[in-house]
Amino acid sequence: MRMPIRAKTAALVAVLAILSAGVPTRAPSADAGPIKVALLAPTSGSAAAAGHDMVAGWELFWKERGGKVAGRTVQTTVYDTGSNAARALDQARHAVEQDGAQMIVGPYLANEGLAVAPYGIQHRIPMFFPTVSADDLSQRQANAFVIKVAGWTSSQTTHAAGEWAYEQGYRKVVTLANSYAFGYENAGGFSQTFTMKGGKIVDQIWAPLGTADYTPYISKVQAAAPDALFVEMVGADAVHFLQQWSQLGLKNKIPLIANETTTDQSNIRSIAPEIVVGITSFGHFAEGREAPATRAFIDKYGKAEGVLPSYMATSFYTAAQWIAQAIETVHGDTAETGTFLRAVREIKLKDSAFGPMVLDRYGAPVDNVYVRKVVATSGDAAKYAKTWNVVIKTYPNVSQFWTWKPADYLKQPVYSPSYQGYTK
Repeated sequence: MRMPIRAKTAALVAVLAILSAGVPTRAPSADAGPIKVALLAPTSGSAAAAGHDMVAGWELFWKERGGKVAGRTVQTTVYDTGSNAARALDQARHAVEQDGAQMIVGPYLANEGLAVAPYGIQHRIPMFFPTVSADDLSQRQANAFVIKVAGWTSSQTTHAAGEWAYEQGYRKVVTLANSYAFGYENAGGFSQTFTMKGGKIVDQIWAPLGTADYTPYISKVQAAAPDALFVEMVGADAVHFLQQWSQLGLKNKIPLIANETTTDQSNIRSIAPEIVVGITSFGHFAEGREAPATRAFIDKYGKAEGVLPSYMATSFYTAAQWIAQAIETVHGDTAETGTFLRAVREIKLKDSAFGPMVLDRYGAPVDNVYVRKVVATSGDAAKYAKTWNVVIKTYPNVSQFWTWKPADYLKQPVYSPSYQGYTK
C-alpha cells in the first residue's frame, strides 16, 4: 500500500527538521584509531567494469593523500556486491556487524542502494552514494544518514533530455530501458518533460538486467517507427545493445538519445569507434569536457590506470575528496555523527571534475547536466581511449526537481512502470 501524499509530506517535513538540526551523535571513542570505510562495489557480475572503476577512483585519491586525513588513517575494505541487491545488503551487514565499518560508500546500482539504505539508517551508519541515483533516496525517502555525495539523481539528467528532444523537432519517441528502478526513473524523467512540451511516447519497452540478445526489443522499436529512441542501459547491457543496434543497421536510421550510462567510458572503451561515434547522450559528467579540473583528473587517472575514467571512477574520486574535506572540518572526529554529517552537507565544490557541485537540503547534488556527443579522442587522451564524450551544451546548476518546486514535484509518485509522468 502506498503512503498517502499528506502522510508522506508530514514524514518528509520531520526528516528535514532532522537535517536542519543535526542528528543524534555517537560518543567519541577514547582511542579514535583508523576510520573504517566499507566500499560496496560490484567487482564481479554484469557491472564488474563499473565496480573496478569505483574502487580505482577511490583508491587513487587516498594514494595521493598517503591514506590519511586530519591525522587519521583511512582503512578501506572492498565488499563485492556482485550486482545483486540481496548480496549488497548481506555485505553491508558483514561490514558493520563483523568488521566494524563506520561508514558505507557505494554500492553501484539503484536497487542495491534501495536495499542497503534501510539497514544503514537503522544502524545509524553514514551512507554516501556517489553512484546510487535512485530518486526516492533523496526525495520521498530522504534521510539524514543518506547523502548522494558527488552523485546524482536518476531523472535529473533526463528531465533535460526530454525538453531537448522536443526542441530538436522530435515528436514521436520510443523509450527502451532496463527493467529496474534506475531504468524506470531515467525513462520517466525523459517521458514527463517530453510529453509536457507536446511530444508523444508511442511505446515503452523494458528489458531485464543482464539481457544479452536485444534483437526482439530492437524489432519492437522498428515496428513503432519513432522519430527517435531514448535508451538507458548499464554495464554489459549497454555494450550488447549498442553493438546489436549498429549490426542491425539502425545507427544511422533512427536517432538515439542515450542516458549517461549507455555511453559511459566504461562501456564505449570496449566498442569499435564506428559503433558509437556520433551518439548523443545526457549526463552530469563528460570526460572530454574542456575544463582544467576535468583535464587534470583524466590525465592522472589515465596515467594510473591506462584508460580514461568512467563517471563511476570520477564519482568515487570526487566523493573521497568531498569526505576528506568534511573530516578535516571536524578535525578527524567522525564519531560525532551529527557534526560530521553536517560538515559533509556544507561542502561546496567550486569546480570538481564534474563541474560545480553543492547539495540541496534533501542530500542530492545540484550540478551541471551536459548534452554530450561521442567523438574520437584528441591530444593526450588518445593514449588512453579511442572515443570519449565531449560537451555540446551545458545546463548549469540543475536540481533533481528540474523546474518544479520541490513540494509540487513530491506530490507525484516516484517513476515506475505504472507511472511515467504522463497520461497514457
